[in-house]
Amino acid sequence: MKILVISQYFHPENFRINDLCIGLKEKGNDITVLTAKPNYPKGKFFNGYNFFNKKFEKIYDIDVYRSYIIPRGSANKINLTLNYFSFVFFGFFKLFSLKGEFDRVFVFAPSPITVGFVGIFASFLFKCKSFIWVQDLWPESVKDAGGIHNPLIIKFIDFMTRTIYSLFDNILIQSPAFKKYLIAQGVKEKKIIYFPNYAENFYKIEKEDEIIRSKFPSGLKLLFAGNIGVAQSFDTIIEAVRIASTKLENLKIIVLGEGRDKSRVEKKIKEENLQDYFKFLGSHPPESMPFYFASADALMVSLKKSKIFSLTIPSKIQTYLACGKPLIGSLDGIGAKIIKDASSGLVSSSEDSRGLAENIIRFSKLSDEEKLKLSLNSRKFYEAEFEREKLLNKLNKILNQ
Repeated sequence: MKILVISQYFHPENFRINDLCIGLKEKGNDITVLTAKPNYPKGKFFNGYNFFNKKFEKIYDIDVYRSYIIPRGSANKINLTLNYFSFVFFGFFKLFSLKGEFDRVFVFAPSPITVGFVGIFASFLFKCKSFIWVQDLWPESVKDAGGIHNPLIIKFIDFMTRTIYSLFDNILIQSPAFKKYLIAQGVKEKKIIYFPNYAENFYKIEKEDEIIRSKFPSGLKLLFAGNIGVAQSFDTIIEAVRIASTKLENLKIIVLGEGRDKSRVEKKIKEENLQDYFKFLGSHPPESMPFYFASADALMVSLKKSKIFSLTIPSKIQTYLACGKPLIGSLDGIGAKIIKDASSGLVSSSEDSRGLAENIIRFSKLSDEEKLKLSLNSRKFYEAEFEREKLLNKLNKILNQ
């Protein structure tokens, strides 16, 4: 089957769609990718790329066509709007340079949902079935994560989103909690298919690496990995550490990642005189993450309190579970439910600093046997619900229907 995958983001940008394309190719499909020039997350083109060059590449032995795009720059509202709609504009014209015919169009849709317009154009142009994999709910995420509350803008985005959904044949959702929201937006229930994220094969249980272990301080080591943004509610973690530090002198929070909120977070930690409890190790290749996880006692996931985040499964949950480590969560909704259903860790509500602090203290008192049980439960649940091969087989069947 010939599948055209449309995604604003692709290698060397780090998104799960990279591995999904490899997986679909492994299943015997002929994959072509239409994407943009890579500029996420730093807002400028990656080394070796500019506005005009590399219109076509071979990556993973896959044909990759790149459209022009205005880079996201400082990621303010104006820059992001130009970034999102420039891909729609240039992507539309890039479709006409693609060679051959296609049986399916598959759209990867984190923010922005506007990528869906390119998929709609493609399905009409190539007269084939269309599928969109929804990772984020608009306009809800625009309000909660983007800070946009103008009623006219929200109404326009809602109309735009409803239009996109109505013109796709099938809508895949990364969380079962998305279903009710989409139905309320006028999507027919029969079009909606639950298809969660999985973790790449390199996310697995690993033994400690001595070099990586030497970077870690001594004490109770809780690791936070991923984007450091407003959505992650890092203030909740900081306050929880302040509370827990009155009873745990050996507490250490290891932070792996970057993000727009990092400098503010570091400043606040210093202002609270908590710098001895935090260690920032920067960003590292995804393939190395399991070895960092192996040196931690537990892995942390946190989100701000909002409707959209309570409906979303943070993709780091799959990677954490895959690596067989205990989880300590500060989140609501489906993410909290997964940790509880998996019996893989301790959970408190979003933005509940005291609850998070109490769970950190509680975790510190668990025996090695109890911690091992949480670890085993994590991996067991991952294999049952999110294992890569199982989900790729499911997706292949969905696309062949």
